[in-house]
Amino acid sequence: MNLIVDVGNTRVKFAVFDNNHLQWKTNFLLSDFESEFKAVKNKFPDVKSAIISSVGRLKKKYIDTLENDMRVIKLNSETKVPFQNNYKTPKTLGVDRIALVTGSVLKFPNKNVLIIDAGTCITYDFINKNNIYLGGAISPGLRLRYQSLNDLTANLPLLETKRPKKVIGNTTTSSIHSGVVLGTIYEIQGIIKVYSEKYSDLTVILTGGDAKMLSKQLKSSIFANSDFLLEGLNYILEFNSK
Repeated sequence: MNLIVDVGNTRVKFAVFDNNHLQWKTNFLLSDFESEFKAVKNKFPDVKSAIISSVGRLKKKYIDTLENDMRVIKLNSETKVPFQNNYKTPKTLGVDRIALVTGSVLKFPNKNVLIIDAGTCITYDFINKNNIYLGGAISPGLRLRYQSLNDLTANLPLLETKRPKKVIGNTTTSSIHSGVVLGTIYEIQGIIKVYSEKYSDLTVILTGGDAKMLSKQLKSSIFANSDFLLEGLNYILEFNSK
């Protein structure tokens, strides 16, 4: 059994896979790492391998806690992956993006795949049918867009994410929701259109925290999968166990 450790800036996700099947997952504050690890070991004593994906900083003591108990892979630009990476600056490529591309290789081999991760940032990653990763794009996610309007202007309020009922906002609040949410949707649709025109039989994956809400608005034929990154991380762990 495998333990997947996905570390963000303040929260951590644990997931347990058995024979490539997701058995269980949870998320918690980074400060609760040690107690949560003890809990998962009690619940799944057969876990023998782990992979760490950290976009934030995971303290050495937490890594030591894992390494004292099992085989651990710390995902970075040097980790062996099941695709050719043509990114010109591979050391700057986020580990989350590496995991997402790996997930596409597992789920959609030998396909032109665009992976859209709608989280704090929206990342677009493209791998072609020849198993070559070419790169993509990064733009602000929904929360960043709301926050920037509030932070960088004198009078615009900070709003919670809300799906607008129409394009034309007739109040400041409805105008912000239209600009942020519909602007994001039209951005995603536009990028999908450009890739679809250039690459035949394009498969589009939508994942991340805002995927569920956005998928209801998008007209394109997409696959929404909230566990895509976790599946990619497990595949990297398995790939490095061969």
